[in-house]
Parts: sequence; C-alpha cells; structure tokens
Amino acid sequence: MKTELEAATGLRFRATPRSLTEGGGFAACERWESDSGPVFVKVAARPCLTLLEAEADGLRELAGAVALRVPNVLAVGIAGSQAFLALEWIEFHAATSRVEALLGEQLARQHRVTASGFGWHRDNTIGASAQQNAWTDDWARFFAERRLGFQLDLAVRQGHSGRLIDRGRSLCERLHALLCGHHPAPSLLHGDLWGGNWAADEAGRPVVFDPAVYFGDREADLAMTRLFGGFGRAFYEAYESAWPLEAGSKLRFDLYNLYHVLNHLNLFGGGYRGQAEALIDRLLAEA
Repeated sequence: MKTELEAATGLRFRATPRSLTEGGGFAACERWESDSGPVFVKVAARPCLTLLEAEADGLRELAGAVALRVPNVLAVGIAGSQAFLALEWIEFHAATSRVEALLGEQLARQHRVTASGFGWHRDNTIGASAQQNAWTDDWARFFAERRLGFQLDLAVRQGHSGRLIDRGRSLCERLHALLCGHHPAPSLLHGDLWGGNWAADEAGRPVVFDPAVYFGDREADLAMTRLFGGFGRAFYEAYESAWPLEAGSKLRFDLYNLYHVLNHLNLFGGGYRGQAEALIDRLLAEA
C-alpha cells in the first residue's frame, strides 16, 4: 500500500498507518503520516474501487459549488487486493452555534447549484447500499423508482414481505398525488447529511464529508438533518434566512426520510421496519 500511495499522491509515507474507525460501511479508515503531514485514507476490497471513485467524484462535485468545505481528494487507486481513497487530513473541533449558522447559510448556497434534471452522472452509495442516480426530469418518478422503489426491491430480496411492501408500492404509485403542486429545482445535494457527516475545522468553518451526491429536492438534505439530530436552531434559522422553505415541507420531510429508514432496515434490520410502516401509513393518509 505504501508504494502505491506514494506513487499516486507524490508524498512520502511512514511504513505503518494508524487504524481509525470503520467508514462508509464497506471501507476501513486509516491515518498515514507523510512528509507533509497526516493523510486520511479509506481502504476497501479491490472490487470497491468504483465506490471509492464515486465518493471522490462526489467530493469534487461539492467542492465545485464553492459553498461548504470538503476534504480535498488526493488520490484513488489500487494496491494489490485493496482499493484506496486518499483525502486531505482535517483536524476537527467542537462546533459552536456560529459554525452551525455558517453550515446553514453555506448549505443553502450549495443548493443554489442546479442541473437540468434529477440524478447524477453516475451511481454511488448511501452507506453500504447502492444508490441509483440515472437522470430523469420528473422528481416524483425519480424518487418513486430510484429511491423508494429500489429500497423496497432490496427489502424483498432480504426476505421482507406483506404490509410493508404492499403499502410501500402503493405509496410509490401515489407520489405524484402526494407531491402535487411541488416543483423543486434539481439542487446539488450532499445526500447523506446526518450529524456524523459534518464537523468544524480548525478555523471554525463547517466541513462536510462522506457524501452520497445527486441533484434532487433540497428538502431531502434538510429532512435527513432532522432524522437523527446533530443540528441546532442556529443551523435551521440561517438556512431559512438564506432560502425559506415552501409550505408543506414537514410532510415531504417524512417522505424523504422514509428512504433512509428503509435503507437502515435493509442494512441493520431491527426496529426500522415498524418505523418505516408508520411513515408509509402517515404518507398514504395524505396522498
């Protein structure tokens, strides 16, 4: 690995990295010491190269928005039986309300970056699950097919059946009714914006990482910030000051978070089935 990292980055490394936590569900994380300082490296099995390349592309896409800071991509490559993604090392610090306000303001700026359709130029992952991003100009159809429908198909393959699947399919068929009158722009999304995927840097700037990038309804990013917590009042006030939300956003938050709850059901099982069924019931009652 050392030889390949040096060839790919142009840096010189010590022989032995320090193991960190697991990252992204399919990769391990390591700290490598170089002659120019530490480097963050994700390491996975060789067949995961395309997943790491997609993550690198996502970070570059977000960097191009010139809004939120993301780690610079140093290299992506192969070392024997392993694939790696080398990123800029950023020292994280505790976030203050000022940093949260900057996060909200800069996320709104990122969301102003748009595309001609919904999706992205390549598929990627959401955690350890595949995420389909084929372009379409119809947001309701994109979310029904590429997001909820894909997760429901995965749930069936994992042995789920009955009410969850039947009512989930019914919801997909009624998404145009549920989203009637809502015409979002295809905004550049982080895609996996929970509290563990952002931090403050040494200068007190917000940093986001581990993206699942695509162009979609900006409310999908905001919905996930509410699913597991980790975002305070200053964040929401700053975002809405920069770009107020439209009427009906709370219902759409439930819809967009259903995607992540289904993904957690497929990844971790457990109580997520009940949570998914409750969300589906609430959404069908409104459709």
